[in-house]
Amino acid sequence: MTFCTLLFVSFICKFIDMSEKNVFDRFNGQEAFIKTTRRPHVESGQKAALNRKGNVLFNSGDIEGARRIFLTTGYTDGLVRVGDFYKSQGRDLDALRMYWIAPDKKKCEPIFEKLSVLIRSLINKEDQFHE
Repeated sequence: MTFCTLLFVSFICKFIDMSEKNVFDRFNGQEAFIKTTRRPHVESGQKAALNRKGNVLFNSGDIEGARRIFLTTGYTDGLVRVGDFYKSQGRDLDALRMYWIAPDKKKCEPIFEKLSVLIRSLINKEDQFHE
C-alpha cells in the first residue's frame, strides 16, 4: 500500500464512523431495501451469455446497462472498461468504485493520489482558517 493510499484510508477512518450499527440506524422502523455485496449465483453458461450481452451493451453505448451486468457476474475486464469510461468522463469516484470491485488496485492508485492531494489541501486550508 502506498503512502497516498494509507493517508486516504486513515482520513476516511478518522472522520467517518462506518460501524455497521450506525450505518443501519437511520433505517430503524422503516421498511427498506439494504443492498448487499454478495453476488447471486450464476451458472457458468449463463454468466458467459450475460457477459457477452454486457459487452454488446457497452459497445453500443449503454454503459449503465453493461455495468449492471458486469457487477452481477463479477466480470473484471468489463468492470475495468466501465471504470475507464467513467474516468474519461471525469467521474473519478465512479471509476474508483469499478476498479476497486474489479479489483484493479493499479488503476486505483492514481485516484487515491488525487484524493490524498485534495484531502491535504483541505486540511491545510482548515489549519490556516483556525490560525
